[in-house]
Amino acid sequence: MADTLTLFTSIGLSEQKAKETLKNEALSSALKSAITQAQGVHGASGVDKAMGTLLYSMASRLKDTKRLTFLSESIALRKICTELQLAAALEFVKSHPQDPISQKEFDKACGVGIVITPEQIEDAVESVVKKHKDQLLKERYRYNMGLLMGEARSALKWADGKVIKNEVDMQVLHLLGPKTEADLEKKPKVRQLTTFTGTFLKPIFIYFFHETGKSLMEQLRGEALKFHKTGENYKTEGYVITPNTMSLLKKHLELTGGQIRTRFPPEPNGILHIGHAKAINFNFGYAKANNGICFLRYDDTNPEKEEEKYFTAIKDMVEWLGYEPYAVTHASDNFQQLYELAVDLIRRGHAYVCHQKGEELKGHNVPPSPWRDRPVEESLVLFERMKKGLFAEGEATLRMKMVMEDGKMDPVAYRIKYTAHHRTGDEWCIYPTYDYTHCLCDSIEDITHSLCTKEFQARRSSYYWLCNALDVYCPVQWEYGRLNLTYTVVSKRKIIKLVETGVVRDWDDPRLFTLTALRRRGFPPEAINNFCARVGVTVSQTTTEPHLLESCVRDVLNDTAPRAMAVLEPLKVTITNLAAASKSDVRVPDFPANEAKGIHTVPFTRTIFIEQSDFREVMEKGYKRLTPEQPVGLRHAGYVISVQKVIKDTQGKVVELEVTCCSSDTAEKPKAFIHWVSQPLVCEVRLYERLFLHKHPEDPSEVPNGFLSDINPNSMQVISSALVDSSVKGAKVFDKFQFERVGYFSLDPDSTADKLVFNRTVTLKEDPGKI
Repeated sequence: MADTLTLFTSIGLSEQKAKETLKNEALSSALKSAITQAQGVHGASGVDKAMGTLLYSMASRLKDTKRLTFLSESIALRKICTELQLAAALEFVKSHPQDPISQKEFDKACGVGIVITPEQIEDAVESVVKKHKDQLLKERYRYNMGLLMGEARSALKWADGKVIKNEVDMQVLHLLGPKTEADLEKKPKVRQLTTFTGTFLKPIFIYFFHETGKSLMEQLRGEALKFHKTGENYKTEGYVITPNTMSLLKKHLELTGGQIRTRFPPEPNGILHIGHAKAINFNFGYAKANNGICFLRYDDTNPEKEEEKYFTAIKDMVEWLGYEPYAVTHASDNFQQLYELAVDLIRRGHAYVCHQKGEELKGHNVPPSPWRDRPVEESLVLFERMKKGLFAEGEATLRMKMVMEDGKMDPVAYRIKYTAHHRTGDEWCIYPTYDYTHCLCDSIEDITHSLCTKEFQARRSSYYWLCNALDVYCPVQWEYGRLNLTYTVVSKRKIIKLVETGVVRDWDDPRLFTLTALRRRGFPPEAINNFCARVGVTVSQTTTEPHLLESCVRDVLNDTAPRAMAVLEPLKVTITNLAAASKSDVRVPDFPANEAKGIHTVPFTRTIFIEQSDFREVMEKGYKRLTPEQPVGLRHAGYVISVQKVIKDTQGKVVELEVTCCSSDTAEKPKAFIHWVSQPLVCEVRLYERLFLHKHPEDPSEVPNGFLSDINPNSMQVISSALVDSSVKGAKVFDKFQFERVGYFSLDPDSTADKLVFNRTVTLKEDPGKI
């Protein structure tokens, strides 16, 4: 085991990732074989991190292990050098299951031996930009640059997407010049949200959001959702009317005054995630838009899994998203009333005490209970004995005499649990189930619109049945589609597994999509609400790409995150024609498009630091930044610098530049301006990528070895000695900044007085490769 662990770390896996891989026997065996094959070509020390990453990715994604040797050798021989080629290789072997594989066809399908030069990329982009030149000049930076990227990538299938993107950015900048204030103004969106049904496109019918430009409140107000009016529950399709319905509705209207009442009812056994954000916005938003009220009700009927930290975190997240509950209630507030209603249900002949075991009641083909027709008086006595603790757990349950929409017969209303409750202590040893509790708590709180996700549609008939069986006010249940994101998991059980195995640190790890994690990463609550509004409230389930959420984040942060300069991989630069003690203050606008919103100053001295990537010792065609032959401008400083001397260490690595500077007013306009820092603060920066390699990590057809085998080994990169300008010195936890030319960042709670820690929230621009 120790030897295998060493083998896995030798290819660049972290010790934690290696240990996690060892827990998956199939993946561990495949990866070990792949490494052994590669070492057979290169020797024990010949498998570098880049090759190791490809081997790991291949081993975790390959379904037909008989191709393992062939693909491992292809990677080892550097025929397969990129993720793009690996994806093509996996697809090729999947579609060619028969032996032997044609090496010629494989090489052609995977781009083996094809080398794309910078000149080819420059020429291809130049051709595309020329083709669209007139429209670019007309629309400027409002033009869809993705079209340019797409055409260039079509011409050069195996080129690095990031290199193409950089070339597009540079050539567009050269054509159009820097962005003006007019370029920075937001362009209104006018597309209409549609859903595909069969052979034609049909608008989503509950409400049409984001592309219409309406706010969430506008979409939820009045009759936009075609919901029933308060007191007119009986007009809703499927609503059951009894002889007492109208009198109960009359009493309900007298109590509520016709006010809309909703509730958000989470279980306090986990942290809220992005799907809950939609539920919060819908429940609280619908009430707010129509001058109603919304309760935050904890469904605390399972004492084994409830913890105080979850109660607190749920309320914090609701308030963080901008909503204030009318009241915070608990299902446990009603335990006595729920018990009395259960006794009444037995008396009415609608419930009975059953002794079938838990395993017998699982699934949909449950055998009929032999105790279904026992006398009412007998069930009353036995239910009282259940309450007094005279039965063992699992020895007796209270079941309701009804058939649910999904065919499940006689759902359980009460079960025995000898576990102290978070709020009621040892007062109760019988606890109501969701099927029993939910509709009755809605009735007790006089909820008008019980909004829930689509999977609860199968429980709607039992919802109406129970209220009517007890002759109590019956609200109306409305369902909407769940919100799901690709490249993540949100199940409580699976997140706990990620925490327990050390893949993530806790529920608020910024790679997760829990709301606490998104807050820690720096996502503004307004952006999450805007995202929920864009997705809309649809009947069908919605599966959305993370980049749509990230786009909402950029929209908000572009307007709210002040600018600062930070250098992640510093290169020291000494300006030799400035005096050793030279120091001046440079004024930097917090928001370049609107300097009236504030300005901060940063020092400018003889020694500055720039990004290593902003200097190249050998000039390459199309490279616009600093080289020994090419000067570059310094953002905000008013200077242009030119290289005089390149200083290297004993290994030949460039460690310092000596340059001279001159005023940008007198110098020839440089091709580019770069950011810099002087007398900076040392900080830690954490860069995040997707946690999973596949879109649907829980889908066995996509990830046959389970979601834990699909972890992206490069999902977090920690830079411990980045440099940031002193303007951020007084920042508080969760304060957000745009580090110019780098991305949006937020201050992490791990920060100390001695060292700030920043999380990258999102990059400045969407990566086309993630779409």
